[in-house]
Amino acid sequence: MAAIALQATHRQPRQVSVADLKPLDPDVISDAIPAFFIGRNQAGLWVAREAHGRIGGLFLFKSSAVDFANRQSRPARCALVFPTESFELDIKNHGNPLITLAVRLMRR
Repeated sequence: MAAIALQATHRQPRQVSVADLKPLDPDVISDAIPAFFIGRNQAGLWVAREAHGRIGGLFLFKSSAVDFANRQSRPARCALVFPTESFELDIKNHGNPLITLAVRLMRR
């Protein structure tokens, strides 16, 4: 079964706040289907965040973020939403454990 991918768009480029990353309308995607937001943060890292905020992670590659979302929703697949704006991970990083160190180094 293939994952469902949706492109979320806004009229003006901006950073998406965590409040904007709400669970999807059940008329669009059933609540039974896990949904993940996949996008970049301001540092350019890839973010994968479950729509209900249960789990998320930071990654160097888009493919790693997508793989994470698919692994977290096993045995079924998930819907993938790709916001065009950047957003930050607001929950504990369950992705690449070295990312936190890399972010600290980039800030120096």
